[in-house]
Amino acid sequence: MVENAEQESGRTDESPGGPSVGEWVRERRVDDAATLKALADPLRLSILGSLMGAAGGGPLTAKEIAAALGEPQTKLYRHIKQLEKAGLIRVAGTRLVSGIVESRYAAAQESVRLSPEIFSADSPARSEAYDAMFAAIDSVRSDFGAQLLAGRIDFSAPKDGSGGPPGLFAHSTLRVSPARLIRLRSQLAAVFDELNEDGVSDAEDAVDITVFTLLYGLRGGADGPGGPLPDGAAAG
Repeated sequence: MVENAEQESGRTDESPGGPSVGEWVRERRVDDAATLKALADPLRLSILGSLMGAAGGGPLTAKEIAAALGEPQTKLYRHIKQLEKAGLIRVAGTRLVSGIVESRYAAAQESVRLSPEIFSADSPARSEAYDAMFAAIDSVRSDFGAQLLAGRIDFSAPKDGSGGPPGLFAHSTLRVSPARLIRLRSQLAAVFDELNEDGVSDAEDAVDITVFTLLYGLRGGADGPGGPLPDGAAAG
């Protein structure tokens, strides 16, 4: 789960000085260009996703990750090393297989949030932050298509009328007051805070879900409607 962090909230389990590279934390806030660059690739995000959450109980070998993603194993090594160097994944164990050391990898966190400070106009990592967001969009699109083709996604409601469809799709362009935009942002952020607080479910009937939210308000142009966005109004 990769998110843009709330400015006024969003508890983490990190120490005040921040975690060391590869140290496990409940939630990792990203505010440096090096880690953002590691996140700015759809395949690396897929590797990270396979090691995080319910679907990534791990640890997994490169071969197991490749099988889960349907990618050649040799294609993953460089990306795995980049994620390891950035401290987003760690080596959880090794073993000798036919004279070759085989590593097993685990995620170094349950969730990742992008610090709001990196989106400020004077942030040197602002470009890398948006690159990470674009990569997340591409990754979700690719995974959705693959799962749809595999028959694992169904938006139809049960024929017996027993309930609504398990999936939800909504795409709206609305005009709202600045206060409503801020309230909507807080409401959506609260959902992610609750999911992060719940953690990974170990129930036998647990379901892997993907939640992707992108909310943004448009600033008015010199001659266009609107004006500066209120603090905290834009969210991803």
